Amino acid sequence: MGVAAAVAIMVAAMGLTALFGWLGARPVKLMSPPRLVPYRVLMLFTFALSVVMVAYLVGRLKQG
Repeated sequence: MGVAAAVAIMVAAMGLTALFGWLGARPVKLMSPPRLVPYRVLMLFTFALSVVMVAYLVGRLKQG
């Protein structure tokens, strides 16, 4: 995988992490139907992906 693709994946994962964090932190509306999307779990998965991509990029840039 190229550096450009890795940076694009990392930026997308960080953006999704912020979006899922914002959606998961909204207050619960008691009169509306329940939210069926586990935003906090998705936030954790996208954060883990961004950490992996940062580690990949650091390793790739140390190679030369």
